[in-house]
Amino acid sequence: MHTLEEYIKMAGNAVDTIACPAGRNPEGLYKPIVYGLEQGGKRLRPVILLAACDAVGGDSAKALPQAAAIEMYHNFTLLHDDVMDKADLRRGKPTVCNKWDDNTAILSGDTMLTLATQLVVDGVEPQKAMRLLKEFNETAIGVYEGQQYDMEFEARTDVTIDEYMEMIRLKTSVLLAGAARIGAVMGDADERNANALYDFAVNLGLAFQLQDDWLDVYGDPDVFGKAIGGDIMNNKKTYMLINAMQKAEGADKEELEFWLGNKSAYPGEKIAGVTGIYDRLDIGQICLDAVAEYSRKAVEALHSADLAPEAVAFFEAFDKMVMGRKK
Repeated sequence: MHTLEEYIKMAGNAVDTIACPAGRNPEGLYKPIVYGLEQGGKRLRPVILLAACDAVGGDSAKALPQAAAIEMYHNFTLLHDDVMDKADLRRGKPTVCNKWDDNTAILSGDTMLTLATQLVVDGVEPQKAMRLLKEFNETAIGVYEGQQYDMEFEARTDVTIDEYMEMIRLKTSVLLAGAARIGAVMGDADERNANALYDFAVNLGLAFQLQDDWLDVYGDPDVFGKAIGGDIMNNKKTYMLINAMQKAEGADKEELEFWLGNKSAYPGEKIAGVTGIYDRLDIGQICLDAVAEYSRKAVEALHSADLAPEAVAFFEAFDKMVMGRKK
């Protein structure tokens, strides 16, 4: 096993040297791809892929194309998400759809998806390539299903916590888990270890998204990399809002319904108003408690596997690092 810092460097180098299509033409297609990839990000998915490969006895150096593929795919989803959300900022910089336009973001995103599909089987023998492609495609379909649920939830006022958790499992966790499984496949893992790493990543992804919900309300915008309160302004069904809708009574319920129905509210007022309701109902702490619970389940999954102590220690530290993030 390498250190976390070494895996992050390996992942970054893989993206820069394998994934990044610098110098290709037409420039109008590839320059936005390079721009998106160069914005950095946490590289969680390629890191977990490389570490999973080593954890089961493989050689992460042989999984670098797959690590680049999973990061390329992730960034493809971000380009399309930003178009759907009409987002202006991503990682503190203008989004591709803002810097260029929606059509460019869609077409460059489509190209990223195709490049990722090529990379995931790069240098792999046919039998393993088929398994990798199956895992990659199932992961991608899960992400799309999650995105569709997320869109449908926008028009509903009766979304339950269980429905929300299933949506984020698909939209967020499945990609982390798919990365872990692809890494395990590259390392020739048995089913027990592959499943344990998958379960670890699923629960880590759930904790990650719930923490993202919390940060969108209580994070520091200078650190978070995007404006705070975007979910509130868009009436996005988050863990925070769904809990508030279920728990609010009396004046709090009336005020929450007012803000949800007010399409012309001044952003600062609406964000402050809804945040005040969250504060009174202790929604922030409820969310953080759920983050801690899924983090615990992630670590618990590791101990159901037959992994070397150093591998378990690495993923436990990885979990703590993710849970301690501010952006």
